[in-house]
Amino acid sequence: MTVLVTGNLGYIGSVLTPALTRRGYRVRGFDSGLFADCTLSEVEAPRDQIWRDIRAIEAVDVEGLDGVIHLAGLSNDPLGELDPSLTHAINFDATVRLGELARNAGVRRFVYASSQSMYGISDSDQVLDEDLSEKLPLTAYAKTKWEAELALMSMRAPGFEVTAFRPSTVFGASPRLRCDIVFNNFMACAFTTGSIEIKSDGKPRRPAVHVLDVCEAFIAGLEADASLVDGRAFNVGVADGNYTVRQLALAAQAAVPGTDLVFTGEHGSDSRTYTVGFDRILGELGSHFNPSWDLARGGAELSRFFRETGFDEQHFRGGVCNRLVRIGELIETGRIDDSLRMVED
Repeated sequence: MTVLVTGNLGYIGSVLTPALTRRGYRVRGFDSGLFADCTLSEVEAPRDQIWRDIRAIEAVDVEGLDGVIHLAGLSNDPLGELDPSLTHAINFDATVRLGELARNAGVRRFVYASSQSMYGISDSDQVLDEDLSEKLPLTAYAKTKWEAELALMSMRAPGFEVTAFRPSTVFGASPRLRCDIVFNNFMACAFTTGSIEIKSDGKPRRPAVHVLDVCEAFIAGLEADASLVDGRAFNVGVADGNYTVRQLALAAQAAVPGTDLVFTGEHGSDSRTYTVGFDRILGELGSHFNPSWDLARGGAELSRFFRETGFDEQHFRGGVCNRLVRIGELIETGRIDDSLRMVED
C-alpha cells in the first residue's frame, strides 16, 4: 500500500514515516523542506521524496496512491497569525486542492490531521465531543483547520473515504523536535535551565498525547473499516488525558530531578482551559488504537533523548526546535520569501 504523507519532514511526520515503513507501507513524502535540517538525531527518510510547497501540489504527485495522510500546514496559532491570508492559502486552499486531486486520482482513504483548536474557549466543565460540541475557532489557524475539515468531508464519494483526527497537544521525542508546545517546553526548560516558570496559576487544563500514539491514530485512520471512520472525526487522546498545567509541570519536574518549579500567577487565571472527550476513539477504534504513553514515560524518554543528543539551551530557544523562530531565521537569511516559499539558489 502506497501512502502520501504531506509534511513528512516535520515533528510528527519524522516519527510517522518510519512507523508506516515498519508496518509495510510504501511512503511517498511531500514537504517544502522548511524544517528539513532542524534535526537533533538521525531520521529515516522515505525513498520517494517530493520537495515542494503544498500550495504547488500537482496531479502527478498523487498518482498510484492508496491513501493520504495530510499533515502539512502552518502548525500553530502564532505561525497562523503571521499573515492570515497565507494561513488560508496553505491550510485551506492547498488542502482543498489536495483533496480534489486525491479524489480524482482514485485514492481510497484520506486521513486529515485536524485540530482541537476549533473548539475555542469553552466552559471548563464541559467535555468536548466531536459532533455535538460547538465549534468556536478564534484564530486564523483554528478557523482554517475547521473549514478545511468541513470541505474535505463534503468531497466524500464512493471510493473516496475521508476521516479527520484532532490531536491533543502532542509531546514526546522526535528527530525534529518542537519545544514550542507545552510539555516539551517544560521538559526542555527543566533540562537546560533547572527551572520551570509558570505564568498562570497552573489551573488551566490541557489535553496531551504522545507523538507515537498520534501516529497510531493516523494509521488507524488508514486501516479501520470505512464504516468506522468514513465521514467521521476523532479527538485523539488517552484515558485521563486532560491535565492541568500544574500537572504537566510537575511531571516534567519529576522527570528532571532537582528542577525548581515557580508559579508566578502574573497572568492570573488563564481562560484558555478545556476538557476533551476521547470515548469515540478509545471505544469505537479500540481494536486499532491502543495508546501506551503517559507523561511519566514520555518525560523519561525526553530526558534520555536530551542527554543522548547533547541538547542545550541554544537548541531549546533557537530555530531548530521553535517553528516561529525558524521562520524568522529563514526570512532574515533570504532562504524563503514573504509568502513563505523557498527561494531557488
